Amino acid sequence: MREINRIGVFTSGGDAPGMNAAIRSVVRTALYENKKVTGIYHGYQGMIDGEFTNMTSRSVSSIINKGGTILKSARCLEFKTKEGRATAYENIKREGIDALVAIGGDGTFTGAQILSQEYDIPVMCIPGTIDNDLYGSDYTLGYDTANNTVIEAIDKIRDTAASHNRVFFVEVMGRDSGCIALQAGVGGGAEAILLPEKETAIAELIYLLEHAEERNKSSMIVIIAEGDKNGGVYNVAKHVQEKFDHFDIKVSILGHLQRGGAPSSFDRVLATRMGYTAVRELLKGNSGATVGIRGIDMITTPLEEALNNREFKLNEELLEIAKVMSI
Repeated sequence: MREINRIGVFTSGGDAPGMNAAIRSVVRTALYENKKVTGIYHGYQGMIDGEFTNMTSRSVSSIINKGGTILKSARCLEFKTKEGRATAYENIKREGIDALVAIGGDGTFTGAQILSQEYDIPVMCIPGTIDNDLYGSDYTLGYDTANNTVIEAIDKIRDTAASHNRVFFVEVMGRDSGCIALQAGVGGGAEAILLPEKETAIAELIYLLEHAEERNKSSMIVIIAEGDKNGGVYNVAKHVQEKFDHFDIKVSILGHLQRGGAPSSFDRVLATRMGYTAVRELLKGNSGATVGIRGIDMITTPLEEALNNREFKLNEELLEIAKVMSI
């Protein structure tokens, strides 16, 4: 087993609440084990550009409660080339980095896997994405916080909807995953939820709204994931308005506010457990894997398995509950 004296940590791809808590955990766990830590700014782009910083316990003081990532993030097309990865590795080697902890989504995982295979450098990944769509963990960093943010917004929208007898179409993030839409839709009491994974025709939505109107609902909330197959939230609202010209219809796109804000208690604890586990697993000789949570237990999943199981299944019971709760 190769000796690890210095661990590099970085964040890549879309930011998610809890990334800072994970960075803090990686740094302090490594230092506790008498290992050194290098922070890499701007993900894979920072590896290529040589943006490194030595990290101490004080480097991560008072960040557990902060959203975003102190190490910044970026997408890097150059890293997809052999030349780009060669430059990244040479810089890593020059800094004396013996292993890497990568925090991000499937693109981050793919880059870590390729780098590890090409240059035999140990890597451990931490799933950080609000979409909760990565295989190998029941929950990803940022998902719980994003749900709380969306539900808070829905609650406020419902206040104005009820005051004016309006129907609100609320678009949430989720190009390929409907996890946020489903969870927040149930938690926010939505009358209908449209997801990328489920073909919900406009006719079916109209039927649901007709049924709600028959039960004398004067205001309604419809949650639509941005990846829904009906052409976007404005297109859906347009078709419904044509059918119900007496409805006062409004559209609200929550956008990137779902990525921001202080991480929830759940995300802070999860991030801390994941960072701790990532370092401990590297020091035990485990590599090429992602850490995750199953039930209450921390686990690791080989990156190859995690990346080959990209189809993340929605909670079917929650889908049924959403239908029942909308009556």
